[in-house]
Amino acid sequence: MGGRVNLVLVVLVVVASVLYRTAAETYTVGGQLNWRVPPNTTAYSTWAAAITFRFGDTLVFNFATGSHDVALVTKDAFDGCNSSNPITLITTGPANYELNSTGEHYFFCAVDGHCNQGQKFSISVSASSPASPPPPSSGGTTPSPPPPPSSGGTTPSPPPPPSSGGTTPSPPPPPSSAPPLAAATFSVVFMSFATAFLW
Repeated sequence: MGGRVNLVLVVLVVVASVLYRTAAETYTVGGQLNWRVPPNTTAYSTWAAAITFRFGDTLVFNFATGSHDVALVTKDAFDGCNSSNPITLITTGPANYELNSTGEHYFFCAVDGHCNQGQKFSISVSASSPASPPPPSSGGTTPSPPPPPSSGGTTPSPPPPPSSGGTTPSPPPPPSSAPPLAAATFSVVFMSFATAFLW
């Protein structure tokens, strides 16, 4: 009986690990364009509008150190391409940025003139997990339906809190963020099996 319980627990841990890792997606910013001054000022906003970003997803900024950077900024700074006080500034490329808070996020390249030339985008990050697994994607850039357009009179959510100053920001998720669906499901299944085998 003890060997059977151990086998069931090992299988549950493996299944939960697989489910958890498939819950978050990795997206290369700009797709094949990568992170550089784009050919037009709408390239990155068009790319971002085609994806539904979720808590736990990772953005990959592919750029050469010294040529570009990544600034996470407020909406006002984003609208004016003002890089004087970024929330987070990543100067070493390529860089990964985990979306560890929900709401609006604003990114641009703070290298002089790049933002005004269109090297910028904003996204809305959702706390919910997809109802069904997403279809397989190549390069992490398969688009999802775009989010509904926002009206000009709404006030966006505040930007995520500043990082501790490192080049790879990873502050803990805010208390209001929901855990990934797979982790919650694993907890319920694990407790059910544990209770069934121990009683």
